[in-house]
Amino acid sequence: MERLKSRRAGADCLVVGASFAGLASAFALARSGLRVAVIEKKTDPGSKLHTTGIIVKDAIDRIALLDTLPTSLLRRISGVRLYAPNLHYVDLEAPGYYFLATDTPAVLRWLAGQAEGAGARILCNTAFKGAQRLLSGFEVAGFGTARFLIGADGPRSRVAGALGLGRCRRFLAGIEYEYAGAQLPASDKLHCFIDRRLAPGYIGWAFEGVDGVQAGLARRADGRTTFKPRELMAAFLAKISPAIELRSLKPTGMRAGLIPCGGIVAPVAASRALLVGDAAGMVSPVTAGGIHTALQHGLAAGYAAAEFLQGRAQDPCGGFAQAYPRFRVKRLLRFLFDHFQSDLAFNMLLATRPMRSAASLVYFHHKGVFDSAGRRERPATRRELTLPVDDPNRC
Repeated sequence: MERLKSRRAGADCLVVGASFAGLASAFALARSGLRVAVIEKKTDPGSKLHTTGIIVKDAIDRIALLDTLPTSLLRRISGVRLYAPNLHYVDLEAPGYYFLATDTPAVLRWLAGQAEGAGARILCNTAFKGAQRLLSGFEVAGFGTARFLIGADGPRSRVAGALGLGRCRRFLAGIEYEYAGAQLPASDKLHCFIDRRLAPGYIGWAFEGVDGVQAGLARRADGRTTFKPRELMAAFLAKISPAIELRSLKPTGMRAGLIPCGGIVAPVAASRALLVGDAAGMVSPVTAGGIHTALQHGLAAGYAAAEFLQGRAQDPCGGFAQAYPRFRVKRLLRFLFDHFQSDLAFNMLLATRPMRSAASLVYFHHKGVFDSAGRRERPATRRELTLPVDDPNRC
């Protein structure tokens, strides 16, 4: 990656943050023939990530940019195994629906390569230090002039702060361990664990990814409780050990961070400026998934900004930004889960039709069905993980 130090530069559009949303925006702008630069404070777009990296089938179906994504960076997961607090579980699936676990650092590096191939400049080791408005754009400290500015720099967006745009206020705090070379029982499932004590307002999870197992949990970050990641992970791994035993393994990596869960921020745009991705709060309030929406709306924001800069459309800070997802139903589900989550209710109702319908909405967008095996009991014995073998589920 090219590194920008003290010299000044300029661009038609400056994208702040080499995130999924930022790189998608840069790709769209560059494909439209504009001069675009991406500044990223990290040394590499794939380093120090905070995302689990699961892509839903809808993204593959609807985003042509992903058509050439190498299959070696993906692993198919066909369904969900949902555990009640007492570790009884049900298997959920939808015909033709699946999730893709990813080698997330490699996917982001691939996406950066796509943006560079289209003509964008990726400038790492370069932090956003502020911007002053000009008659036709911005003077960006340490960079130069830009006619348009896109903030894709995460939930604590500096672009939002500099331009007086909305900031994310509600978060989940998450932590995830990685276990290279490990496998799971029922490796074709995304294992999801409900537990109000360990993960209030969200869930714990485990799944077999491209190069091993990823396991973690997230919980409401409301300022009333202290988030102690390692203690929580120790308690979580002990809790799930009758179903999935990971405690004997040493984590090879760890991710932790804040996940916005309050919906789209307001305002999300200003004249010649847009927020996208996590900076815009573009994350499902229920599932905390944001890669699909980041790519979809990042591309759309890039093309909208390009049309404006080429004189073919109005500034997208108006009508375009109003088309961002509002997550109305999922914000309602988030409210209900925050205020009425009950371990006893989940233990009793996990296999009922209302619970299955809610799970279908959350995981499969109403496509889910309850498999024929019915209610499952907690495993009687612990199952040790084994070394990886050739996996027929790998894409």
